[in-house]
Amino acid sequence: MLKAIAVIAIVLAVGIAAVLVFALTKPDTLRVERALAVKAPATAIYPLVADFHRWTAWSPYETRDPAMKRTFGGTAAGKGATYAWDGNNNVGAGHMEILEANGPSKLRIKLDFERPFEGHNTAEFTFVPQGDATLVTWAMYGPAPFLSKVMQVFINMDGMIGKDFEAGLAGLKKLTEKQ
Repeated sequence: MLKAIAVIAIVLAVGIAAVLVFALTKPDTLRVERALAVKAPATAIYPLVADFHRWTAWSPYETRDPAMKRTFGGTAAGKGATYAWDGNNNVGAGHMEILEANGPSKLRIKLDFERPFEGHNTAEFTFVPQGDATLVTWAMYGPAPFLSKVMQVFINMDGMIGKDFEAGLAGLKKLTEKQ
């Protein structure tokens, strides 16, 4: 019996060590990006992103907790606007601040997560005219600390976050395209 427990402990230790070593091979940064062509001018799309009050109309994160607490501060929209949220385990807690607002072409946001995991990233939206459409790109990037690398061993972060970005871009498309 004692021998079996020792074998199990050694196998577990080797397995954990393997995961930790594999995590070290993951990139030091995380970047997730999605883009979608929207048949609307950038001037119609940009205000929906530059004003945090309007995110409830298109952001997939806004519907995951109907009781989520939201706090808005700074300017009403654009550079200096802030938004904090505190919700259930589906949305966690954190805050954002618009650092750069070059309407209607680019918006850069400082994005800090407090829970369920701490994270400090940059979110960026770009709006590039393409004929009668605008290519809207939503990106998030930042450092990947060791805990993030361990998570990446088990979770495809690009796939998980990317599907949310795709849903958000589809929401912007639905709100701004003329049918």
